[in-house]
Amino acid sequence: MDFKNPINEYYHYILYILLTIVLLYILLLTSSSKSNNFALYPSQPTKTFNMKMYGDELEEALVGASTEDKMVIIAIVNKAYVEGDKPMLDIFLDGFWLGEGTDDLIKNLLIVAMDQISYRRCKFLHLNCYKLETDGVDFVGEKLYMSKDFIKMMWRRTRFLGDVLKRGYSFVFTDTDVLWLRNPFTNLSQNKSIDLQISSDNFNGNEWSKSNPINTGFYMIRSNNKTIALFDNWYAKKDNSSGLKDQDVLQKLIRGRQFRNLGLKLRFLDTVYFSGFCQNSKDVKAVVTVHANCCRRISAKMADLTAVIHDWKRFRSATLNETLRFQWTSHDHCRDSWRN
Repeated sequence: MDFKNPINEYYHYILYILLTIVLLYILLLTSSSKSNNFALYPSQPTKTFNMKMYGDELEEALVGASTEDKMVIIAIVNKAYVEGDKPMLDIFLDGFWLGEGTDDLIKNLLIVAMDQISYRRCKFLHLNCYKLETDGVDFVGEKLYMSKDFIKMMWRRTRFLGDVLKRGYSFVFTDTDVLWLRNPFTNLSQNKSIDLQISSDNFNGNEWSKSNPINTGFYMIRSNNKTIALFDNWYAKKDNSSGLKDQDVLQKLIRGRQFRNLGLKLRFLDTVYFSGFCQNSKDVKAVVTVHANCCRRISAKMADLTAVIHDWKRFRSATLNETLRFQWTSHDHCRDSWRN
């Protein structure tokens, strides 16, 4: 009579279970690899996936650049601002690098490109980028101040920024010929009852006075029904404002009845802090931004902004006595740009 060894039976049973588990694992791994194209190396989310997640490319770009409370910094460029040995975009970014408390703001900066070349440059620099559709209009090269193409480009900008407000995003708009030498949010009021805070070419000393001449090259605006209505009214006047740029039309709105009827609260920014070539800051220890306004050509702006950067470096490395004697370099290139 044969007696089976219970220990051998136990080992055979364990071996059978282990083999079954191994076979099942191989089958599952093979199936997963075929269906997921090797799950160990997942692909990046597709454009279609992102479109479903965010709605469209602009929303995706705004989400990527904005703060938790939906505030974003916006600058607009074209080919003329990204090409050359030291293009305007690079000078603009130098300000963030060399400024006080500004380098971390880059993550909230959205560069809006008006052509494929400037978009590619933006992506190469690993910035937050968005390619603006321009309705078949050529916005590639330099648009001379107050030329027909310049005015068209400014109105396209206004339309785009109005769309940003309608999506619930507040923003600081900045031209790329504005150097950020200090964090502007320390001098921009965080009072949410102030709808618009805007720079001035020549500040008259009263931050609430509508006689201040505005400059749309730098401003902070909050998204609400009042500001959305303002941008709608502003853009609606495009075709009835021949020969006027968008800034001129907004100036008329601010001083007119429509602005008052909307109940908007407006603050003008002191040029001691938010300065420009029209009116230099009198205090380098307080200045926040320097705008190459009162200037006609990009080449002149770049030359004089480069001088501002050298002035800033000189101030940062100066002794106390040298700081007391500090003066900005004269903006000769911009002054001469009006003669040609």
